[in-house]
Amino acid sequence: MIASQEQWVRFTPRQRLVRFSWYFGIVAALVFSARNVEIIPEFLYDAPEQVADLVSRMWPVAWDYYPTSVHAVMIETLHIATLGTIITILLAVPVGFLAARNITRSTTLNYLAKLILVSSRSVNSMVWALLFVAVFGPGAMAGTMAIAFRSIGFVGKLLAEALEEAHPGPIEALQAAGAPWISTVTKGYWPQIQPAFWSIALFRWDINVRESAVLGLVGAGGIGTALDASMSLFDWDRVAVILISIFTVVMLAEVVVTQLRKRII
Repeated sequence: MIASQEQWVRFTPRQRLVRFSWYFGIVAALVFSARNVEIIPEFLYDAPEQVADLVSRMWPVAWDYYPTSVHAVMIETLHIATLGTIITILLAVPVGFLAARNITRSTTLNYLAKLILVSSRSVNSMVWALLFVAVFGPGAMAGTMAIAFRSIGFVGKLLAEALEEAHPGPIEALQAAGAPWISTVTKGYWPQIQPAFWSIALFRWDINVRESAVLGLVGAGGIGTALDASMSLFDWDRVAVILISIFTVVMLAEVVVTQLRKRII
């Protein structure tokens, strides 16, 4: 009588069922999304010709438009991003301390801080801009506040995680020596989270430069205002100048932030 040999299988029946369920769910979601997007085939087939026509309208680029109308709003865009990031840090640091469980022992305050962080991240920057345009009116003030409130969730969450990952040894030593709370923060926590803090702040400023470039489309100031005006008038050669300016500034911001993070970290 020949003994039966065991056959190796990679997945158990339960694992295969779970994998099939995931694959089926993904395919079903894609099919459902494709059917509800309502893509018009005629527009899709005509897209390459439309792109070629749009590029031809952008050439030659109206470089003389930059010093008269683009430079000032580009500087305003950088001011919106920078001031918005500074306001974010001032608002996000207290919320981050409240969200850190090793610092704030109150569960109620922890959940309240996390609610603020989630609320900030849940609302898109364009929606924040629309809200603040209704409050402050069109202009850079609305854009600055939109950038600030949108960034609180990002900075506060990462700061809270950095605080929770701090080594408890120096903090416990300071507390055992009777150091006040502010000394515990500045001498115990700050030296440990300082590289992460500056890295988070620089990274968020880089993101804010990109986001502030389009807030003008809803009236929140910056270069988006000039972009919206040029597109409304079909001045595609001026649109080309604005797009090139945005791309250049975003690339320069990326390089600056990368170099600064290398020096800090």
